[in-house]
Amino acid sequence: QVQLVESGGGLVQAGGSLRLSCAASGSIFNINVMGWFRQAPGKQRELVASIYSRGSTNYADSVKGRFTISRDNAKNTVYLQMNSLKPEDTAVYYCYVNMNRDYWGQGTQVTVSS
Repeated sequence: QVQLVESGGGLVQAGGSLRLSCAASGSIFNINVMGWFRQAPGKQRELVASIYSRGSTNYADSVKGRFTISRDNAKNTVYLQMNSLKPEDTAVYYCYVNMNRDYWGQGTQVTVSS
């Protein structure tokens, strides 16, 4: 059993910053990929950023240069630093972890006001 606990969402004005965290616990072994997806109302869930065990990263074009993903392997935690936030970043953000399969967090709301 694996649990993912997210924190750090909230309401921020455009141009502001937020930092999301996601800690994995339980039967953790050989985490391959950690990352974040988001889903806005009426839209499909989309990949925001991912980071592999050796540190390579991927970002959606819409967040490149504004968001930074990082991970602490000792703590089984992934972070998403979000700067220069825009109203279109408003969504529920979901953490995910891939080991033998994908595991998902419960989601945390990020709202950016204009």
